[in-house]
Amino acid sequence: MDLKRGFLILSFSMVSVIALLYGIDPAWFARSFLGIADLSLDFAHILRAVMGLYLALGIFWLLCALTNKHKNTAVLTTIVFAGGLFAGRLLSLAADGIPSPLLAFYTALELAIVPIGWWIYKRPD
Repeated sequence: MDLKRGFLILSFSMVSVIALLYGIDPAWFARSFLGIADLSLDFAHILRAVMGLYLALGIFWLLCALTNKHKNTAVLTTIVFAGGLFAGRLLSLAADGIPSPLLAFYTALELAIVPIGWWIYKRPD
């Protein structure tokens, strides 16, 4: 298996698990991982929308990995995706302070994905 294909399959796997945790039962996720006992309808709606976005991108990455079409574009979108999430988390860190341990872990993971993804993107097919 080539490196780009493996990276895209791993990215699909990770983002799919996170998406399903957010969206299948948002109240359980908020209670279990964020310490939010009473989840509002609007917050549940946001978590399910995020699930849809994550799954859509993840499926795109998986299809690109399996078909060998648009692999470089798919790798670039993982960089943009993780970089955008990381930038938003940096803003939140500055404005709101340190989040829950899970969200702090996501921040570190997103920061790591950007240079790793760039390195993989620059490698020949």
